Formats: sequence, C-alpha cells, structure tokens
Amino acid sequence: MLDIMGANGSADDIDALEIHHWYTKFMRECPSGQLCLHEFKSVLGLQGLTPEANKYVEQVFHTFDMNKDGFIDFLEFIAAINLVIRGKIDQKLKWYFKLYDADGNGTIDKRELLSIFTAIQAINGNQELTPEEFTNMVFQKIDVNNDGELSLEEFISGVESDENLLEMISKSFDLSNVLKIIQSGRRHSV
Repeated sequence: MLDIMGANGSADDIDALEIHHWYTKFMRECPSGQLCLHEFKSVLGLQGLTPEANKYVEQVFHTFDMNKDGFIDFLEFIAAINLVIRGKIDQKLKWYFKLYDADGNGTIDKRELLSIFTAIQAINGNQELTPEEFTNMVFQKIDVNNDGELSLEEFISGVESDENLLEMISKSFDLSNVLKIIQSGRRHSV
C-alpha cells in the first residue's frame, strides 16, 4: 500500500488539504463510502462501452480494489490517485503490470497485452500503432528470454531502459483525464 498520509514527510505525497478535497468529491459521488463497479463507471461517465473497453474499465477497477472486496473505498481511491499523480515510475510500472496481468498469474502474455491495449484504444481513440503492432513491438523489445511471457522484472527493466516505450505506455495509460472528470465533480456522457 502506498504511504498516502505523508508520514514519511516526502514532498511526493498528497497533502491533507488535497485529501480533504478528494474526500469531499468521493463522498458526494459515493455517500456509502464504497464505490462499486457500476458507480465507478457512472462517476466516470463510462456507460455504453464496447465489450473490450468495458473489460478494461473492469480491470482498472479490480486493480484499484486492493483488498479484493468488490468495492473501492476511500483509502484505495486516494492511494490510486496518489500513484497516478505522484507515483514514481517503478511504482507506476508495477501498477501497469498488474493491470495487464489479467489472469493474475504473475506474467503477461501477448494475448493479455493485446486485449488490454485493444480496450484502451476503444476508450482513448486512435493511437499511432494498432494493438497488434504495439504488442509485437513490446515483446520484441523486452521479452529478453523469448518465452512469450513477460515477468515483472522483464517488464520494468525493459520499459525503464527504453525511453520511447516508456513514453508510449505512460501516454496510453494516462489516467489524468479520469481524475479530471472526478475532480470537477461533474458527470458527462460518452
């Protein structure tokens, strides 16, 4: 779990004022204090998605749901926001890895990466590469032992050592738009 209360005094952590601001928004949208998947989609205005995009949103939700109880509580929510806004690159890469590893077996295969990238394109619109091109490029660059699967170590060291890939992954999975929607406290339709 990320240190969300700033107990270590790091300037990277969200301050008390920001936490209060986010808490107000969170409780306005979710008075129960427990955000279920349906409410999560509603808060972000993500109804009527394609099956691929829907799968991605569900995967994001489950990645944020750290204790796996089917809800995102405020602590999980603020930890996720802290990671997205201020997380160090290796923390973000670990989070991306969890997001890609759909079956939770500790490795990412081509099918998982292709599936998640297809879903992201369905939400974010056109990217420079097709999902197939992106997946092949990632594996070509960072699957060092050529076993068709990426371990967490391969993924992090591979992405960190390739500036273009790091930028592409960061841009593709940028959740700041999601946070802007929540921060403004308004719902919008897609």
